[in-house]
Amino acid sequence: MKALSKSIALSLLFTFSTLLACAQNGQTFLQFEGKEGPGKGKHIVLVAGDDEYRSEESMPMLGKILAYRYGFKTTVLFPIHPESGEVVPNFQNNIPGLEHLDTADLMIMLIRFRELPDEQTKFIADFLKAGKPIIGLRTSTHAFAYQKNKTSPFAKWDWMSDSDGWERGFGQRIFGETWVNHHGVHGKEGTRALIDGVNQMNDHPILRGVEDIWGPSDVYGIRNLPKEANVLVYGQSTDGMNPTAPLMWEKSVMPIAWTKPYQIEGGSPGMAFASTMGASLDFESEDLRKLVINASFWLLNMSEAIEADMNVDYVGEYQPTMFGFDTFRKGMRVEDFN
Repeated sequence: MKALSKSIALSLLFTFSTLLACAQNGQTFLQFEGKEGPGKGKHIVLVAGDDEYRSEESMPMLGKILAYRYGFKTTVLFPIHPESGEVVPNFQNNIPGLEHLDTADLMIMLIRFRELPDEQTKFIADFLKAGKPIIGLRTSTHAFAYQKNKTSPFAKWDWMSDSDGWERGFGQRIFGETWVNHHGVHGKEGTRALIDGVNQMNDHPILRGVEDIWGPSDVYGIRNLPKEANVLVYGQSTDGMNPTAPLMWEKSVMPIAWTKPYQIEGGSPGMAFASTMGASLDFESEDLRKLVINASFWLLNMSEAIEADMNVDYVGEYQPTMFGFDTFRKGMRVEDFN
């Protein structure tokens, strides 16, 4: 009887382990195996988790380009409601799969006001302690908001933190800025990148082949960039949400893309790239996609592989939806974004 019970237990354990292994990819994350290309052998983790700018749409799109066009292994993580198993961008407390950061060479995030369980956030902290490179898009300047667990060791990451050394939180410490304001009028003005003239960094590898960026999301206010931040692109508001809308020169220009070194306590020095653009509709701009792909190569010390004519065409269809609160597609599961 004992032998039979042990046999049943082992059988159940094997079955559960097999189901778990099969269930994860496509159910709690997406993984794209790169084949040939300069990125072969490197792993990029892309983390979606904002409730307005549809990062659940844009992160899989970028992950597929990096994998299928350049050979990277990419893993895409999503905010998932634990009861329904659905992708729910405004559920702030669960992004399963962050353990994939243990093997990641680069992290790309577009998250906002998350308050994750400490056991999930620890994977981000360990990634940063290792000094690995990170890209933060749009609302990642205000990635975390701690409303419930004020005693968490990561509560200092809150976007309004006043903790010593973490003033203005994760965004300020890692990317160089937190949430300030909508410098442009939200929902009425777009963003035009000023690649020539105002910008003096046109020879930077991240800008190789980048000539024309416009997006319908508005310009964010930037007030606290530290001196070690290296602004690559400035942006101006457009009087309207279409690519031909005139520039609003009565408004001041703002940084919209920059690099910045970072280091957290007990950790190795690392490098970050940040852009205040990144709505899913913004990524209809080929050169914005190119900017982020170039930044990925640069952060991974692969600048020699950046070419002006980098292929950043979509892999499959990409049909982004308009940004807005509670306008995400309901009832969606991870596999629907594959």
